Amino acid sequence: MKVHFWGTRGSLPVSLTGDGIRKKVFQALQKANGKQFADDTAISDFMDSELAFHQRSGFGGSSSCVEIKVPGQDYIVCDMGSGLRELGQQIMQEHGPGKPQTYNIFMSHPHWDHIMGLPFFPPAYIPGNKLRIHGGHDTLEQALRKQQEDPCFPVHFDFLGADIEFIKLTPSEPFQCGDVTVHTIRQPHHGDSYGYRFENSGKAVVYSTDAEHKLESEEETAEFVDFFKSADLLIFDAMYTMADMISVKEDWGHSSNIIGVDLCHRAGVKHYCMFHHEPVFGDKALSEILAETIRYEEIIRDGDALKVSSAYDGLEIVI
Repeated sequence: MKVHFWGTRGSLPVSLTGDGIRKKVFQALQKANGKQFADDTAISDFMDSELAFHQRSGFGGSSSCVEIKVPGQDYIVCDMGSGLRELGQQIMQEHGPGKPQTYNIFMSHPHWDHIMGLPFFPPAYIPGNKLRIHGGHDTLEQALRKQQEDPCFPVHFDFLGADIEFIKLTPSEPFQCGDVTVHTIRQPHHGDSYGYRFENSGKAVVYSTDAEHKLESEEETAEFVDFFKSADLLIFDAMYTMADMISVKEDWGHSSNIIGVDLCHRAGVKHYCMFHHEPVFGDKALSEILAETIRYEEIIRDGDALKVSSAYDGLEIVI
């Protein structure tokens, strides 16, 4: 399996400001002061070796959308945040309008930041394409229709030309999506959200966003530890720092970077990828949070090392 992140922000999309771009250029020029570059390759090598990630690149600003690629299978997509637009553009380049495809979309919940990409997803407008929208909420279709009603959007839902079907999933009942087995779990979030475990050929990827894990109930914690058990990759809602989660943002429906590490160690997860980034945090802040999380994992480690990373738009992880 390959996991491609098309959108990694929470709550709403953000973009790098002109001042933010200027700061990156300024820092790069400071580092390059006095250096001579023989060619473009030398410049590229300098950027990769001497500039920190937040200086040479960034985490992106699109809201939640993750693609899980399995050879020989139809598209599998988690959530339809604004990142879905770029995925749609890529699909149009690859297939054009003349090759119908099937898209299996698994929705964590129908909050706006997770559905806003559908009106900007070109395959949804093309007859012959199939959109199979899976989720645990009875209100999914209603939410998607309402966001395209007057006065919110000029193109109504019924104008979408693809064949669209809504499939209700039930926790504890595995669902077969081609050769991929999908397990569902209900998560603590306002109005509920649903996490998904995708299993194929002995590998497991878990997509678990918009969930507030307080670790106050051992019964509830054990349920999630079992769901995450031995996952090769856990994509986890680490929107807040621990300080934010237990103070001003308590009960806002999201977890912290630190709780993610604790759950991963208990569950024997191999790779922990932080996701659903707080829009207030810039690239430098997110890089610092990643470094702090890695350090915390090293301090509490008692056994095998847990790989810790932070998702960014365009990241691809091979399982």
